[in-house]
Amino acid sequence: MSRHRTSLTTLTTRLWAIAAALVPAATATPAAAQPRPLAALRPALEERIARHEGTVGVAVIDLATGDTLSIRGDEPFPTASIIKVPVLVEVFHQVEHGRLHLDDPIVLLDVDKRPGSGLLQYLTAPLQITVRDAALLMIALSDNTATNLLVDKIGIRSVGVRMDSLGLPRTELHSKVFDRASSIAPDSSARWGLGVTTPNEMARLLAMIYRGEAVSPEASKEMMRMLRAQFYGEGIPRYLPPGTRVAHKTGSINESRHDCGIVSSREPQRDYVLCVLTKENRDTSWRIDNEAHVLIADLARIVHEGLTGTATQ
Repeated sequence: MSRHRTSLTTLTTRLWAIAAALVPAATATPAAAQPRPLAALRPALEERIARHEGTVGVAVIDLATGDTLSIRGDEPFPTASIIKVPVLVEVFHQVEHGRLHLDDPIVLLDVDKRPGSGLLQYLTAPLQITVRDAALLMIALSDNTATNLLVDKIGIRSVGVRMDSLGLPRTELHSKVFDRASSIAPDSSARWGLGVTTPNEMARLLAMIYRGEAVSPEASKEMMRMLRAQFYGEGIPRYLPPGTRVAHKTGSINESRHDCGIVSSREPQRDYVLCVLTKENRDTSWRIDNEAHVLIADLARIVHEGLTGTATQ
């Protein structure tokens, strides 16, 4: 099994290197406008959303001022893979309280493998990884198998309990990935799938991570590193200027495409949370230019230009 441990160690080392590389030197961009309060961005956001064939929810939090903006912010949406952020928070909560350790071993067996996103499904089992490895793979590559291995460790119900304790009662994990039989809420699973949340609650959770309030400041540093290693960049980061850091998590199922993240601009320095959730999308294709991906990128450009006063691509 040592050969497979070595290959996975190499993979996770490279993912951490990606996270470190996503802090490039700042590149000045020409001024587009003076920064504006969030309320001033609503007309442009609503105009762009009106051209999308689907239902869109948006939540924005200016992390410097606490100013907020939302469109359908309290409406429920299927989570798809963005539920993996609440799973990550619960993992670090259990680590913080000594019930779990980041270096604890997890043994992958063939029976654990799940299709969809991720690499573990393609590796030879049995394979030993760590809780830290599984968490990184779950966030950076949205690995479904890694997610289930972690959920087996922490428990499905514990995720909802943790979200309740943080004041996010509408954010729930229903089951393991591609395992409807494990659902703790069959009726809700039938409607929403893997989990359910709202744009406002996901945005608030990310703001808590940013501020060190979701678990602890030390846990937030680790979670931010993992979120910055995100492999999929067709949404929020797509049109943002060089030097912009995005710590985010995407989620995709046929009729829903999401991206929620913490955006950090270098010049001028401005940090904010943006969460865009979609459902009932007419375009269910899996091309990189899926209409919802482009929508999310356009909305991110509007918010970034409005908050920073700098031009995007």
